[in-house]
Amino acid sequence: MVDCLIFHKRIYSFCNYCACGPNRRLWKGMAIMMREFVFDYIKKKYQVLPEYPWRKYDMNAVFRHTDNNKWFALVMEVGRDKLGLPAGEDVDVINLKIDDPFFKDVLLQEDGILPAYHMNKFHWISVLLDGTVAWERVYELIDMSFAVTASAKKKTKIRPPKEWLIPANPKFYDILHAFDDADEIEWKQGSGIKTGDTVFLYVAAPVSAILFRCKVTETDIPYDYADKNLTINALMKVKLQKRYQPDRFTFDILKEEYGIFAVRGPRGIPNSLSAALKK
Repeated sequence: MVDCLIFHKRIYSFCNYCACGPNRRLWKGMAIMMREFVFDYIKKKYQVLPEYPWRKYDMNAVFRHTDNNKWFALVMEVGRDKLGLPAGEDVDVINLKIDDPFFKDVLLQEDGILPAYHMNKFHWISVLLDGTVAWERVYELIDMSFAVTASAKKKTKIRPPKEWLIPANPKFYDILHAFDDADEIEWKQGSGIKTGDTVFLYVAAPVSAILFRCKVTETDIPYDYADKNLTINALMKVKLQKRYQPDRFTFDILKEEYGIFAVRGPRGIPNSLSAALKK
C-alpha cells in the first residue's frame, strides 16, 4: 500500500509496511521530516523550542508554555502495537490536549487520531504523524492544545473573537441617543473584552431590551472615574453595526426563550440567542 504525503506542495511516496532495505530507510527519513515540520510550525508560530527531558527516550520531545511551564504538545516515537494498531515500524505521534470531552469523542472517529498514549485519555489525544492526518488538521489541533493549556492572561490574548451581552443604564447615560451623531463611541470596558469582540447593548429599565450590536474597535483606553454608582478603570471604543426594535429582544423574551434571567455585567450569550441576533 502506498500513502502520499504533501509537504509544502512536494509529494513523497513511501511504503508504510515494508521495514527492510531502502524502504525502511525511506520511512525513517520521512518520519524525521514530518517531525521537523511540526517543530518548525511550533517554533515559527509560538517561538517555543523542543525539550528532551528523558535520557532513555531521547527522541521524545516536550513543548511547553514559557510563562506557566505547562505542556501543550509531546512528540514521541511509539510502537504501533502500543497504540492498538497492527504491528510494524514504530511511528511518531504528537499528544495534544482537548478540553471539550464531546469534541474529543468526535475527533476519535477520525482516522489517525487515537486515545492518548501514556497520558490522561480523558483530556489528551495522540495524533499519528505518518500522513494519515492532514497537516492542516495537525496544525489546527496544535493550536487548540496551545490555547487550552495557556495561562489566563495568554488565553485572553489568543482566544477567538467573542460575543458579549453588556448592560447600559439610561439613568446614568443617554444610551438611547448615543449613536445619533456618530457610529462609534467610548464605553466602559468590561473584564475580558478585547478588540474584535462583538457587544450587544442591553438597555435597562424602563426599556429592558437589547437595542444595539457593536464591534469593539479599541480597548484599554486609560480612564479613571468613580462615584457611588459607578467605577470605571478603562474605556473601549465600540462601533455600531445594527439597531434592534425595542420589542424584539425584550427582557421577557430573553428570559423565556433564551434562559437569561439577569444582565448585571458583561456576560456571554447562548448560541441560540447569537443566531437570532444575527438574522
